[in-house]
Amino acid sequence: MSYKSNISVKNLLEGGVHFGHKKNLWNPEMEKYIYGVKNNVHIINLQQTAYQLYTALESICTIAANNGRILFVNTKKQSPDVVKAAAEKCGQYYVNHRWLGGMLTNWSTVSSSIKTLKECEEILNSEGANYTKKELLMFARKKEKLEKVIGGIRNLGNLPDILFIIDVKTHAIAVQEANKLNIPVFAIVDTNSSPKGVDFVIPGNDDSRKSIELYCNFVAEAVLEGIRKNFDTEEVSLQKSKNQKQESNNVEKSEKAQQDNTLSLHKEIDRKENTKLGG
Repeated sequence: MSYKSNISVKNLLEGGVHFGHKKNLWNPEMEKYIYGVKNNVHIINLQQTAYQLYTALESICTIAANNGRILFVNTKKQSPDVVKAAAEKCGQYYVNHRWLGGMLTNWSTVSSSIKTLKECEEILNSEGANYTKKELLMFARKKEKLEKVIGGIRNLGNLPDILFIIDVKTHAIAVQEANKLNIPVFAIVDTNSSPKGVDFVIPGNDDSRKSIELYCNFVAEAVLEGIRKNFDTEEVSLQKSKNQKQESNNVEKSEKAQQDNTLSLHKEIDRKENTKLGG
């Protein structure tokens, strides 16, 4: 599926995407994505970033068009609200507080926690009928704790179709779990990280809030475009179905009209013959 994006080396540069880590902290596996060194800091090749990002967004758009579920993962302290806003903007899911071990591989336990979260909300929304103030306080604290960890996946329903991760070093467990379950990983990979286990590597700065906002907005727009294309396809299919039904109805009406005309003709012939015989 073709996808148009406003990605350019210029807006990546303005977002600070080119800044890697200090030279002595680099991971040699990222060498092919490095343009050079400035002030002892690795500079990322933004032409490669633009190409890799566009390829990833094109795939994400296709996945969204097929009703795929995208899970945004970014628990970095400087930008938890960014990933939440982007995920909510495109109707997807997120983890922005802490990645719990087994969040994917032990989905049944996570589902149970989601159920508990919803039960706490129901109790609190019902104004705590039949519960003491102490019990209501306990439910409120439990809800707050669960909301932080699994609030962004409460309506996920099942395992996601892909993961979009900011910083694979911080979220190494998430990458491992996704690999184990054959869930594709799209990730921003900085110069100090390993691209192993990442299906779509997007080399870039994974620390700057401005950069993270840029990535998340690009992904959210790709998801929305995919949803729009899916809607347009369904609308065309629906219209086609209506047209076919209308054509079928027209054919049936035409055949019925012909049958009525034939029947009327036969009746007229019979009437005339009966008139002659009577005369």
